[in-house]
Amino acid sequence: MFHQTIKSLFTSSVASIVSNISDYTVNPEKDLTRNKKLPADKLISFLVSEGSSSTKNELLDFFDMDVLAPSASAFNQQRAKLKPDALEAVFKNFNSSVNSLEKTSGYRFLATDGSTFTFSCKTSFASPEYYVSQGHSSKGFYSMHLNAFYDLDRHTYTDAILQAVHNKDEFRAFCDIVDRHEILPDTKNVYIGDRGYCSYNNMAHVIEKEQYFLFRTKDIHSKGLVCGFDFPDDESFDITVKVTLVRNHSKKLTPTDGYKRFVDKTTSFDFITYGSLDTYELSFRVVRFPLSDSSYECIVTNLPDKEFSDERIKNLYFSRWGIESSFRKLKYTIGLSNFHAIKPEYIKQEIWAKLITYNITETLINHTVIEQSNTKHKYKVNFSVAAHICRIFLRLVTEKDSIDVMSLLEKELIPIRNGRQYPRLQTAHFRKPRYFIYRAA
Repeated sequence: MFHQTIKSLFTSSVASIVSNISDYTVNPEKDLTRNKKLPADKLISFLVSEGSSSTKNELLDFFDMDVLAPSASAFNQQRAKLKPDALEAVFKNFNSSVNSLEKTSGYRFLATDGSTFTFSCKTSFASPEYYVSQGHSSKGFYSMHLNAFYDLDRHTYTDAILQAVHNKDEFRAFCDIVDRHEILPDTKNVYIGDRGYCSYNNMAHVIEKEQYFLFRTKDIHSKGLVCGFDFPDDESFDITVKVTLVRNHSKKLTPTDGYKRFVDKTTSFDFITYGSLDTYELSFRVVRFPLSDSSYECIVTNLPDKEFSDERIKNLYFSRWGIESSFRKLKYTIGLSNFHAIKPEYIKQEIWAKLITYNITETLINHTVIEQSNTKHKYKVNFSVAAHICRIFLRLVTEKDSIDVMSLLEKELIPIRNGRQYPRLQTAHFRKPRYFIYRAA
């Protein structure tokens, strides 16, 4: 069964990290070397399969109500020895294993975005880089930022970087992930980002890897990246522009074709040293299309126009909303709005663990066979129920205790209602983190 294959890949990923556990512990010579109730492999598996109940209840469930189950205190002592890098390594190892299992070719569409997670913390445990004050109130909260890449076809996270809220740098995170991102055989990555990711530096990093980008940018009438270009008189258009980037005011640096743009000292550009006479040439399309009678969207991309028409570019950008929806499921279904810790290092452990849980759930959903009947709506697997089933499935340790995950998923269906629209809130409201000791049983 496919679910057993996925669990085997997860188990193998954990075993691979545990075999080199000294690389992922605070004190390599002694941490997680003794045979205890929560050795490294069980500790990682517990973090991945953990739900939103209190730590004690989760431990009882994981150990099947065994009276000898480790206490919450024992669990905290064990997790204190494990670096978050261990969960990150399991995440990447598991993703690579699934990629080798699912052969793909052509284009791989990857949306990029960020989301912030708040948590409670004691001042002695967290540095000020995590602290956010609430106006004039003496009380504040702690926050961590997730920069993630999301496969829009497979509905899984492909890579991520965690940053303290005051060290948040989505431009740098984007470049770092692009530079290290796995490129599958016979496949080109297309990185899709909102307006906050549109920069010459981000474009250059994608181009240097011989991949593709698609960014929303400010409209042509605003002071943005495409401001000052000669555009057609038509409101909608698709043109190619050439830009020569310089970081020196020398008059010798005059492009023979296209536009010249100066990159100042405060703006990041990793391929020209500030003050040098070097140049960097870029060529990309500017695609503008109407959203309504009075508003337009502007996209910059290096995708080939023969394969990607204006309409396809438009649909690709709108598909980016998939990563926004995934953040909601990650927080409120998988459980990243309910942390079981107050230390930043533990929060990082849980974020990586939940990313693994999310990917396992979506991978199993992707391979669930749904027989569509002649009804008003098409159907899909209920993600909330699927997440619960997968969490229980990951806890089971023997084939005898196993469950038929795929058959269960085939029965848990809900209708697809693509036409639903809800008004978007004009102001964001801060949600205080929920203390895990007060959650319902």
